[in-house]
Amino acid sequence: MARRGAGTPFLLRLSLLLLLCLGGEWGPARTLGCASVAVGSPFVPLGSAVTASCTIQSKLCRGLEQGKVQITWMLDNEPVVGSQRQGPGSTEVSNLTLPQFNRTQAKLWCWVEWNGTKQRVGMAEIRAGYPPAKPFNLSCVLNLRDYGLTCQWEQGADSHLPTSIALKWSPRAHPSRCRRSRAQAVTGCTPQSGRSSCTVPRRLLQLYRQMEIWVSATNALGTAESEHLYIDPMDVAKLDPPALQSIQSIPFQTDCVALAWEVARSNAHMELQCELRYRAPEDPSWAVVTDIVGQAGTTQRCGFLFGTEYHFQMRCRRSSARGYWSEWSLGRNYTTHEKAPSGKLDAWWSARPAGAGRWLEVQLRWKAPRRQEANGRVLGYRVTLSPRRRGRDPPTVCDTSHTQCNFSAPAGTRRVYLSAYNAAGESAATEVVLLERKGQPLAGLRAVPGGERSLWVHWEAPPAPPVSYVLEWQRVSSEPGRCSACWQTEREGGATAALIQGGIEPFQRYNISVYPLYKDAIGVPVHTAAYSKQKAPSHAPKLHLKRISKSDAELCWDPVPVEMQNGFITSYTIFWANSTAEVSSTTVNPSLSSFVIRELKPSTLYKVHIMASTAAGGTNGTSLTLVTTVLDDIEIQFLFLALGLIFVLLILLLICFQKNGRVKQQFWPSVPDPANSSLGKWVPAELQQEPLQVPGVKEPGLATISTVTVLERAAGKPPSVWGREPTTETTGTFPALPQPYVRQEGRGTPGCGWAAAEPRQGPGRSGETVQYARVVGDGYKGQQHAPPRLYLRSSSTQPLLLDPSPSPKSYENLWFHGAGPLGCAGDGGCPEELPATFPLLQGLRIGGAEELHDCRTF
Repeated sequence: MARRGAGTPFLLRLSLLLLLCLGGEWGPARTLGCASVAVGSPFVPLGSAVTASCTIQSKLCRGLEQGKVQITWMLDNEPVVGSQRQGPGSTEVSNLTLPQFNRTQAKLWCWVEWNGTKQRVGMAEIRAGYPPAKPFNLSCVLNLRDYGLTCQWEQGADSHLPTSIALKWSPRAHPSRCRRSRAQAVTGCTPQSGRSSCTVPRRLLQLYRQMEIWVSATNALGTAESEHLYIDPMDVAKLDPPALQSIQSIPFQTDCVALAWEVARSNAHMELQCELRYRAPEDPSWAVVTDIVGQAGTTQRCGFLFGTEYHFQMRCRRSSARGYWSEWSLGRNYTTHEKAPSGKLDAWWSARPAGAGRWLEVQLRWKAPRRQEANGRVLGYRVTLSPRRRGRDPPTVCDTSHTQCNFSAPAGTRRVYLSAYNAAGESAATEVVLLERKGQPLAGLRAVPGGERSLWVHWEAPPAPPVSYVLEWQRVSSEPGRCSACWQTEREGGATAALIQGGIEPFQRYNISVYPLYKDAIGVPVHTAAYSKQKAPSHAPKLHLKRISKSDAELCWDPVPVEMQNGFITSYTIFWANSTAEVSSTTVNPSLSSFVIRELKPSTLYKVHIMASTAAGGTNGTSLTLVTTVLDDIEIQFLFLALGLIFVLLILLLICFQKNGRVKQQFWPSVPDPANSSLGKWVPAELQQEPLQVPGVKEPGLATISTVTVLERAAGKPPSVWGREPTTETTGTFPALPQPYVRQEGRGTPGCGWAAAEPRQGPGRSGETVQYARVVGDGYKGQQHAPPRLYLRSSSTQPLLLDPSPSPKSYENLWFHGAGPLGCAGDGGCPEELPATFPLLQGLRIGGAEELHDCRTF
């Protein structure tokens, strides 16, 4: 039982599949045999309500005989809710109402749910849209080559429903005929898919008879018809164009031409009405000649310009109906014959003296003649200084194909004559009077844009009314040049404004001059400048660093070329910023080309750029990097000046030290060298080799020489060579005795030594004793301890060292001056031998000391 219950859902599914197979094909309602789906209408207006019902006959659906049947709805893939009830005869009925159907097409499905399983049992397709739109702009054309009538129209808005279009026609019904008979005669033509035209063949047409033609559009929601046309097919026939045969001027030297043409063969039996059109290449539009009879084959037309090329075309239609024109015929070109130029040339000039006042340099400019005055192609222009006379041609000063000429004329020339010529002849000469420019100028002048390629010039008339005005303009450019056609004459003397258009370009500057013309003079010109349109400059000027200090920087720049300004420069703006992003700016007058930035910080990096501005915008230039200095130029100059002065002073001091010994001695004192002293050179050779002997002393000790005093030589006595007497000596004057210059003393008690006598003052010398040296000797081994003896050099300024080769005085032994040695007390004994390393002390040996056995104390 459990297995049987488990297999029930499977059997149900299988039975439903069998229903699909055994139930046969879907019917027109696309339902199973046991179910049916019905809708109110398969085509409904868009946005209207839709009703539907689904009926299930349980007896006919195998597997659904028992159990509760649940019916559900799906609109495409979206579930919708309906109401379900039990119908007659064991049927289940579900009704559905959609209050607003906003889809153009949808499928409505009926589902059956039984024991948790769903199955589709029926479907109805619903389409929504609008009634067909009314076709419009119906027109028909009869092609005479095959006599087929082709009609075309425009379809209205899409109805979103299948719509059938048909072109219908019938012979125009008589008012007495009934509607039924008219409907029986209607014939239709179905256009190809996606097209809005249809052709009625010749066999279905009735030529030269009125027909009623219209377009019908039909769908499930209704039918719409276009406006009805009542036409004769021949009235809408489009004829073949005629062919132009010849064009020629008649008679010669007039402005008239004759044209001949031939109509198409298909139109030969019709009465035709034709049109002729022509124009020159410079004409903006066509000139049209109407009401030409087609069968005539020829026509004449006047008013053509001489020497001008024209293009001619022609077309025709039936004259009895207002049908369609034929296409324009193939064009034909014709150039009328030429004639000598006519009219006066508009000229302007400027003159200046040359050749020391004997000649006049004249620049003559003129306008090319208009087409109606040129009478053909102008070959050139001729300028003469006198008018042409019968039988004699004046000398030509200028013959050119341009519209300006420079030539020299004799001083005092007041008139020149200008004429134009072509292949047919030469025009009458135009007299140009060279008036002086001394008249009154305008009271005021200004110019404003009249458009991108035009300028309005306004002025105030001078007090004296002029006859006319001449306006001259020139494009301002870096390269000099002159426009020969950039001028015009304002013939009205009372005018105060004029529009100039020739050669005006946007973003370019023009200098404008206005000259008042009087009867006997030309007024002094007044000038102004203007732009027809402005924009930001193409680029800004490039900055250059001219000078920089610790707080100022002077910048300069070259003006923007006038071609790149694109407008009047209203200002320059300079921006500068340091590394901390502190931005400053200033506005500079456009007439300046340099500027000084002040209050900068010393030794700081700045970035600077400039912006050039016009009334229409500004443009930034490239950035310039600069670094301020630590010191100003003046400070640097003072610094260098101070360093230079110090250097010069040092040089002068060095020179003074080098040249002045006294100054040098103050900073670098001279230290005597005993080995190279004059006293050392006085010692005889035998004294240097023999040691000092002091007999009578058993145990001699070192002599302690405390002081060595050197006596200066007597004033005026020349030095003598050692061992020789002076060459001359005054007998009456005994040489001055030397003072005792050796003294020997002991520590604490009077010891043995030399008694020092009072120094004597020589002539011109100071009696001051100069200490040369103090020598302290030490004892031998075995002697009693004594304080160490040192040899000390003194800072003596001995006069002997000042003389490079002094001659010592002749000193005598002190023993012969009334004083003798005394005995030596104590253990000091007599002086022992002087050290050999002190030659100066060896030179102080006392002659005859070998006879002394005791020392004497002075």
